[in-house]
Amino acid sequence: MGETVALATVALIVHILAAAIWVGGMFFALLILRPAAGALEPGPRLALWLGVFERFFRWVIGAIALLLASGYAMIFGVYAGFRGIGLHVHLMQGLGIVMILLFFHLYFAPWRRFRRALAAQDRGAAAAQLDRIRAIVTVNLAQIPVIWHRSRRAGNNWRIPGR
Repeated sequence: MGETVALATVALIVHILAAAIWVGGMFFALLILRPAAGALEPGPRLALWLGVFERFFRWVIGAIALLLASGYAMIFGVYAGFRGIGLHVHLMQGLGIVMILLFFHLYFAPWRRFRRALAAQDRGAAAAQLDRIRAIVTVNLAQIPVIWHRSRRAGNNWRIPGR
């Protein structure tokens, strides 16, 4: 029993911290930095986004790894597999996978094109890719209330089996 409680506690803390890093970063980029960066000239603004995203995307990749590891640790280590979890966990998992797929699309398509356009000093193309990145981040961020609502609706379903 004690090992299950310890695993559940550590996995949940890691899961929440990783989600806070990813979601908090998206919130900051979209609702704080984007409006503030709008006052800059195109060259410095695009360079700022390059520096911000280079750092942030490394953190997102780490957060994704931790979210998957901690989530599946809870599913298999605490609830003994998918049969032990409720629909709310399946829904959160599904939305989480959609978010991950959207991020990797963002990372391997518009982000790569953004960097290439900046290297070629094509500000117009870079700005267009930055707008695509913004749209994907907006979609990902818009899923958070659904995930939060589903986890809040879980109520007693978060109890550790046997407790």
